[in-house]
Amino acid sequence: MTGTPSRMIYLAIAGSACLVALGAGAFWYATTRQPVQASAADRLVTVDARSCVPNEITVPGGRRSFEILNSSDRPIEWEILNGVMVVAERENIAPGFRTTLVADLAPGSYEMTCGLLSNPRGRLIVTASDEATTAASEVTLRKFLGPLSEYRVYLVMQGNQAVKKAEALRDAVAAGDLDAARAAWREARLPYRRVEPLAYRLSDIENAIDPHAAYLAGREEDPAFTGYHRLEYGLFQQNSTDGLQPFADRLVEDLKTLSARLKEMPLDPQLLIALPGDMAQQIATGQLPEGENSYAGNDAEDLAASLEGIAKLTDLLRQVTASVDPALDEEIGRALQKSRDGVAALGDVASYAEVPAATRSTLAQDLLGLADSLSRLQPVIGKS
Repeated sequence: MTGTPSRMIYLAIAGSACLVALGAGAFWYATTRQPVQASAADRLVTVDARSCVPNEITVPGGRRSFEILNSSDRPIEWEILNGVMVVAERENIAPGFRTTLVADLAPGSYEMTCGLLSNPRGRLIVTASDEATTAASEVTLRKFLGPLSEYRVYLVMQGNQAVKKAEALRDAVAAGDLDAARAAWREARLPYRRVEPLAYRLSDIENAIDPHAAYLAGREEDPAFTGYHRLEYGLFQQNSTDGLQPFADRLVEDLKTLSARLKEMPLDPQLLIALPGDMAQQIATGQLPEGENSYAGNDAEDLAASLEGIAKLTDLLRQVTASVDPALDEEIGRALQKSRDGVAALGDVASYAEVPAATRSTLAQDLLGLADSLSRLQPVIGKS
């Protein structure tokens, strides 16, 4: 009889471990894979190790959906690019999984990124359509003059802060002070995360400032591994400032470039409407499952800053929607507060690795709920 309690304890531990594994798996499935029939999307795009299949797609303008299947052995991202501007993207699609992207597309020629950043790009051709013509005429500029001007000021202020904080990081690296450099790195991330809804659409500069090793052929040893995460890798994984000075210097210069471009970048109502929901969905599906700062683990700080940037845009849009659709305005307000409460509940967690899968799943669902509410702005704004 003495062996029976011990056996029961082992069985209980094993059962708990299975439940944790199943919960983590369910979370990954919910946030990364959206199983839909191929016919439900306008186009199916399969991304293998080297390319998109098909590599050229033609669709009519308007609201279009794409089902992206990852048939490679690496996590991938898939983007629609207009020059260097990211029109829409999905990140962190696991091998063998698929996800759906919905985007409002104006007629024109676009590029598609296909997995690794070094892979050749595909081509997306969007033809003229009645739907695209109608969509272009629904938003009026007059209602957005105040929000557009206010957001421009916000971009300028946060862009300047990003440069200033990066200079402090550069100086700490130059002094060889590891603790000061780590603290400065954490501070330097925050202004960038606040403007990321717009900054991530500038693909060339974003790929210099914020590339992830997982998306590079050579991972941490790849020459294209620069910016915030390269410095994070040195400071928190290698525990040293050695060899980081060139990366710190370049980050300052790249952020100066970003700041200048944010000041000059054309802003229009269509873009302002799209930014906060797109960012909320990207964080939910691409960042929350595994975390964004894999070496430092300070994702709670970053998430709070990201939500500040999303909230800034959302509150500006609510100035336009409050009188047009009060019910939707209240719904968006509730969804935003729910996400704020979820991020605040993380508190001062020492590392994102300590956040349970169930908590990550709840945060992701809250952000997806906010994105869903924001997605209904487009057909509402401009009707009054």
